[in-house]
Amino acid sequence: MKKKMLFLFVFILVMGVLSACGQANNEGSGSSSEGDTVRIGYFPNLTHIATIVGLEKGFFEEALGENVTIETRTVSNGGLFMEAMATNAIDVGTVGPGPLLNFYVKNKEYHLISGAVNGGAVLIAREDSNIEKLEDLEGKKVAIPVIGSTQDVMLRKALQEVNLEPTTNGGTVEMFAAAPADTAPLFIQKSVDAAATQEPWGYVLENQAQGKLLLDWDEFAWGKESTNTVVAARADFLEKTDLVKAYLTGHKNAVEFIQNNPEEAQEIVIQHLKDLTGKEINRDELAAAFSRLSVTTEVNEQVIQEMADISQEAGYVPSNDIGGMVNLNLLNELE
Repeated sequence: MKKKMLFLFVFILVMGVLSACGQANNEGSGSSSEGDTVRIGYFPNLTHIATIVGLEKGFFEEALGENVTIETRTVSNGGLFMEAMATNAIDVGTVGPGPLLNFYVKNKEYHLISGAVNGGAVLIAREDSNIEKLEDLEGKKVAIPVIGSTQDVMLRKALQEVNLEPTTNGGTVEMFAAAPADTAPLFIQKSVDAAATQEPWGYVLENQAQGKLLLDWDEFAWGKESTNTVVAARADFLEKTDLVKAYLTGHKNAVEFIQNNPEEAQEIVIQHLKDLTGKEINRDELAAAFSRLSVTTEVNEQVIQEMADISQEAGYVPSNDIGGMVNLNLLNELE
């Protein structure tokens, strides 16, 4: 009897060790486990429509599974998004490529893993500013959302095409940082002459602040290839390959839903932003703004590199070396 009990004890002990080894191997291979939490970050605006639809339609929840907890965090600009990611408050989410590469060149812990929105940004001038073409921006003041933002870089690209430079580079075009929501009052007060902004604020400037379209979304900077919003993730989150692929599945499903159901997607955004802010976006404004962007998972890496080049020239980053920042491997595995 004692021999049988001893054998049983040894057998249980050995099986326990083997089981523990098996769990360790699973964790090392990037498998998700019960109790995982995925913290998703995004901006409460139209250019983050893929994340909003993914959350509201349950695409992320379905792909990640019932054992994964989803937490969300909204921020007002790319700098705040990247700071939140740097402090582990955000694992993955949507942000402009400008802030992402600004952080990446200083710390290789952040990666671009999918596209989200191309376009969605326009250049608007005040009707009474005597600005009829891009060259007329010489000596003018142009509003941008944030210094180093994607629209900042796009404006610099556009100015280069007509041999103009910002004042920070010894030129004559003054760039003035202002939140997009504050740009309309600046137009009305004649405090700025033009604005490089994202939608729906471009439409608002045209229809509520006596603005006129100088460059539409398909003409501004890289045109339809202008990358406005991408999916970014921290390096340690990328090690959890099951979670990342599940997130990207949800993101891809959201993109396809928006492409196939644009009107319903817009209604989802209107309700989502109303729930967040208490304010309801005008449907005509949103529809017009939506017509100025392209929702996609594709990424033009050449455009991203040119953005890095311009950011270095502007002195925003010490280097334009973003090799390794774009990592589309897991996205491509879904196809």
